Amino acid sequence: MVFLFYMLSAIMIISALLIVFNKNPVNSVIYLIVCFIAMAGHYILLNAQFLAVVHIIVYTGAIMVLFLFVIMLLNLNKAIIPHKSRATRISAVITGGIFFLVLLAATRQTIEIHPRYPFTSDIGLVKEVGKTLFHEFLLPFEMSSALFISAMVGAIMFGKKDV
Repeated sequence: MVFLFYMLSAIMIISALLIVFNKNPVNSVIYLIVCFIAMAGHYILLNAQFLAVVHIIVYTGAIMVLFLFVIMLLNLNKAIIPHKSRATRISAVITGGIFFLVLLAATRQTIEIHPRYPFTSDIGLVKEVGKTLFHEFLLPFEMSSALFISAMVGAIMFGKKDV
């Protein structure tokens, strides 16, 4: 288990670095998919199979297809992309470093969170997620489904041509 954790972590770190340093945006999206699959492997190691499957379906499937569609629709060429000045690049590095230091300081002073329920081996399974969703969170679940349906109807109405 420990070896698998370190292997998945190494895959995530390497693919994240390849995302950032790659010049081709399509290859960056492919490396992002690899990173997401490794993250789903971490969810499986944490016994959260439902979360791993949802992560693969939603992020790796839908969001990455959307990213690829937008990248191919924009047709980014080096001739159209303006080059940034040296001052812009230096300020971006300084801002990123300050952001990293803030994140580091925030994680050093975290509080310990006590779970509401005792940890069991069934906690991340679909059966337990369904029980929790339909017993404790039934009203918010139903309200969100009504909100999604009204958003879909609104999107259809806005997209429909007036005759």
